[in-house]
Amino acid sequence: MKILIAATPLTGHVNPLLAIGRAAAARGDEVLVLTDAAFRPRVEAAGLRFTAYPDDHAAEYRETALPAGPERYRREFERRFIDPMPVQAATLRRLIAEEGPDVIVAGSMFLGVLPLLLDTAPRPPIVTVNVSFLFLERPDHAPVGLGLPPARDQAERVRYAALKAGMDAAFANPVRAYADGKLAALGLPPLPASLPHSIVVLPDLFLQPTVPGFEYDYGALPPGLRFIGLLQPPAPPAPLPDWWPELEAANAAGKPVVLVTQGTLANDDFGELVEPTLAALADRDDLLVLATTGGRPVSALQAIPANTRVSCFLPFRELLPRVSVLVTNGGYGSVSQALASGVPIVSAGLTEDKAEVNARIGWSGVGLNLATNTPSVEALGAAVTRVLDEPAFRRRAEAMRAAFEARDAMTGILTALDDRANAGPVRGAGPGMAVPSARSA
Repeated sequence: MKILIAATPLTGHVNPLLAIGRAAAARGDEVLVLTDAAFRPRVEAAGLRFTAYPDDHAAEYRETALPAGPERYRREFERRFIDPMPVQAATLRRLIAEEGPDVIVAGSMFLGVLPLLLDTAPRPPIVTVNVSFLFLERPDHAPVGLGLPPARDQAERVRYAALKAGMDAAFANPVRAYADGKLAALGLPPLPASLPHSIVVLPDLFLQPTVPGFEYDYGALPPGLRFIGLLQPPAPPAPLPDWWPELEAANAAGKPVVLVTQGTLANDDFGELVEPTLAALADRDDLLVLATTGGRPVSALQAIPANTRVSCFLPFRELLPRVSVLVTNGGYGSVSQALASGVPIVSAGLTEDKAEVNARIGWSGVGLNLATNTPSVEALGAAVTRVLDEPAFRRRAEAMRAAFEARDAMTGILTALDDRANAGPVRGAGPGMAVPSARSA
């Protein structure tokens, strides 16, 4: 089988798709990966063919001139994901003609697949792999993005609906109109629903890399949606850090281990989470504290307490089973890996998709959501202590681990790709299509 993988050029988006590519290639499939040229070494190190599309680093764009809020998030979203859509779509069409793939596997924010899905021309089946929370429209009328847990009563649903109206006016509607303008310039119909909802319901198959227990109840789900469990990214090529024996000794002695990370995207200011966490735990001789800088130099940290060990990258697959608590700003991949290892979480972050991811941490009982970009030293210290001391968080995380273990993500993915490829070419839905939506409350 010939597989074309299309990935948004961000580490957290590329790595899960590389895991799929490697598994497919290992069984004999021919895999071609389309992303930005900066990721060529990583793709080729995975043993996969590489091709690039013209990219101006839009995916890394941050709107620093505006404060946090709908306008900033709208500008960032449009620049990162919608502006590249036409060139991505053109590149996909060229590769379909040249390579003849049996199936396209795209990350959920690689919006270049939308023009193909909306066109009526024959095309290979398109399977989308999500890299974040499930962003369907909520049946309780909550706006997507604010990090609101499910409504508990009618009064809360009314309040959510009012908030949604404001968010729609400030963010969702302008983003949809912006995307529709790009589609119209390509001679295509507009989106059938909000952009996030359309991303989920338009593909031939939409794979959600989590378990149902970490998602809200949306009522009737789209027929193409499948929960697949943990999509484990490839392990980094770096060796274990030289302090690894200290970690093993701490585990053997029953000493709690706390890991803190700001991921690889929202990590330009360690004063938001990593540094205050290290400060909060600096006097805790009963803890071993670990930190990763997500690729930035270790020297970027202002101070490293005596009980802390730091590395640019850490092998989460080997590390997380040894960790007692994860402190994170809410990167979906890190959170999923922690839950699959039964690790409870302290989270703090509101940018990108993090408000929604972190809301699910608090709602599901696997940890504490501090619901801020800049938690205080005191709040972080108290939260870590509480998660360590109260067994309920560990029990909920362990239950989540069992749910993840019950799903073999890679087997499910490869089987799904086979099924879609064997069905042969399909046509986009085109104008006037019926789009399934979540059940209304």
